[in-house]
Amino acid sequence: MHKSWWKIASLVLLIYTIVGGFLMDVPRLFILNETIRNLYFHVAMWFGMMILFIISFVYSIKYLRNFDYRHDIYARHFAALGTLFGILGYTTGAVWVSVTWMTDQSQSFGSVMREPKLLGAAIALLIYGAYFVLRGSFTDIDKRARISAVYNIFAFVMLFPSIWIIPRLVGSLHPGAPGSDSGNPALNFKDVDMRLRMVFYPAVIGWTLLGVWIATLNIRIQLLKDKSLLLDTTDKK
Repeated sequence: MHKSWWKIASLVLLIYTIVGGFLMDVPRLFILNETIRNLYFHVAMWFGMMILFIISFVYSIKYLRNFDYRHDIYARHFAALGTLFGILGYTTGAVWVSVTWMTDQSQSFGSVMREPKLLGAAIALLIYGAYFVLRGSFTDIDKRARISAVYNIFAFVMLFPSIWIIPRLVGSLHPGAPGSDSGNPALNFKDVDMRLRMVFYPAVIGWTLLGVWIATLNIRIQLLKDKSLLLDTTDKK
């Protein structure tokens, strides 16, 4: 039981997120209105994605330091869950777009799809998608692990210009960005209402723990499948 406390915490936090996210009162902000509840899903997913990618990045570095095949498995599965969270974050963001920017601000679909932050997120996800294509192109296990580890580090570094830096330097529909005239403070956490904080922070923790939970289950399955390979690697050392 003492080893499963974080799994129980994940379930409790997610139940609280879903119930509180849909039932608790939220501030009525211009343009956003009730759609601000998507903050608990869209933004929280992106936070979880970044944390999972950081863990994958760390394991790729650890692999290159000691060439332990286990670290390659960890890096792969945390990257996979990070990518899944990124896709879910992008999808929930697209839903948010469809009922805010494209209606209240009369934005065309084409202009919204050219939004810098959406483009940057799509590029980042494509870079990580190429990581899995790259892994599948090698039959030699050692070469696959080494090249994948190097590429995974590159993919993580590219997250920062594609998601955090370049979109902040150009005009964007997102609040707080140069050229933004939306007037809503959805992502300015200094202005976030306490009612939102009460659900948002538990949501980030809950979604992240769920991602770690799923990743560790996949890792355990992979380790069982590759048990003989791991023993051979250990014998070589």
